[in-house]
Amino acid sequence: MKRRSFIIKVGCFTAAASQLSCRAIRGREPSPKERPNIILIVADDLGYRELGCYGQEKIETPHIDSLSAEGIRFTQHYAGAPVCAPARCTIMTGKHGGHAPIRDNLEIRKSIWNDRFGGQYPLPLGVATVAELLQKAGYATGAFGKWGLGGVGTTGDPVRRGFDHFFGYNCQRHAHNYYPRYLVSDDRRVFLEGNTRSITGRTYAPQLIADAALSFIRNNKEGPFFLYYATIIPHLPLQVPDDFLARYKGRWPETPYNGRSYLPNPTPRATYAAMITFMDFQVGRILSLLDELRIAEQTLVLFTSDNGTTYLKGQVDYEFFKSVGNLRGLKGSVYEGGIRVPLIARWKGKVQPGRTSTLLCAHYDLLATILDAAGLPIPPDTDGISYLPTLLGSKTQTEHDYLFWDFAGYGGQLAVRMGKWKGVKRNLIKNPKSPLELYNLEEDESETRNVAKEYPEVTKKIEKIMLEARSKPAEPKFRFGIYPS
Repeated sequence: MKRRSFIIKVGCFTAAASQLSCRAIRGREPSPKERPNIILIVADDLGYRELGCYGQEKIETPHIDSLSAEGIRFTQHYAGAPVCAPARCTIMTGKHGGHAPIRDNLEIRKSIWNDRFGGQYPLPLGVATVAELLQKAGYATGAFGKWGLGGVGTTGDPVRRGFDHFFGYNCQRHAHNYYPRYLVSDDRRVFLEGNTRSITGRTYAPQLIADAALSFIRNNKEGPFFLYYATIIPHLPLQVPDDFLARYKGRWPETPYNGRSYLPNPTPRATYAAMITFMDFQVGRILSLLDELRIAEQTLVLFTSDNGTTYLKGQVDYEFFKSVGNLRGLKGSVYEGGIRVPLIARWKGKVQPGRTSTLLCAHYDLLATILDAAGLPIPPDTDGISYLPTLLGSKTQTEHDYLFWDFAGYGGQLAVRMGKWKGVKRNLIKNPKSPLELYNLEEDESETRNVAKEYPEVTKKIEKIMLEARSKPAEPKFRFGIYPS
């Protein structure tokens, strides 16, 4: 991928830059003890405007808002894909959809325990994850929450892909209930007494997962550690503990959900808001623990979402909450509402607080950014670019020439963001020569006016990128459209 580099050297980054980064620039790789802790928090189906710091007015998210106030908030950050598994693949591998091995949700129907939660298409061997690279450099690594990149015993099993410990839902379908019969701990099942995978139960799995993530921090406080906290909230179904539901119950008129796509719920608006506030509370616990252990200044905290808000309006009233603001599209779509997601970064003493960035960046930049922060080499085959310079207030930030999406789901879709321009192709499974839609996001953020015919040179350039930036995936079910010859 071509990149633009704008370099104005200011010392060794800026006055806000860390000694660690300066040492890395001068060529000495820091020792493990000098490396920062990394916490990556990934919400599940959280929309671009479902946090207070991004303009949400109905749902309370004080802890994440505080994280934003103490760090930097990105307004042009994108998911690597508009659904769970391929988005998480781009996070773990640093590859955009055109090169990533996983380009859609694809289930394995049977697990090693003979139930129907066998996980998703597994990450193949030979594609390094950020966890593997950190683990080799001496990091303690733990993943807590939802994985979705391969079942237990497969090549994509998290404990085979760089994580010392995993606890949560290995399979995405298994995560479609917050009171499951069991959770996965590494390669075994931990049964939850009193849970029958119904509407309620004794043990709320997200609470157990958050508790385990905090224990991981305590057990590895001497550092360095990498915590991947992939909470399953606020993905459906609508389930939340009563004490959090009580904060919202009765606030708004409700239309009970009695359908079958997920579990029924009598107060969907209140429950959805309460779920996000529950997630926010767990983030607050993590931040408080960092202060308690006096390691906040040694810890880079990153918060994002895997994709946009679900389109299942009877359960999640995205219009009522203005979940994606004025953006077009929702989960499953490569329009802005499906892929533009929050990104917040805090690193006390190194990231100047209260900043906002319009840098164009995506999930697949996380691997490069995390490795850069750790003073580790960035693999040459990544599609990502480190935005550590932006975090540290430097003017040496290298920028993408374009961002790229190759998504085999929902009819087959391609998209390119190139400066102010956004190109989209849809329904490519049925029509490999589907015409390009072109939008000027500076003038038309809602993608309402297709200007492809007015700007043929821009259209031609984006179509060329759409052809050249993708390789044919090994899995036939991820193939669609036209590939380079």
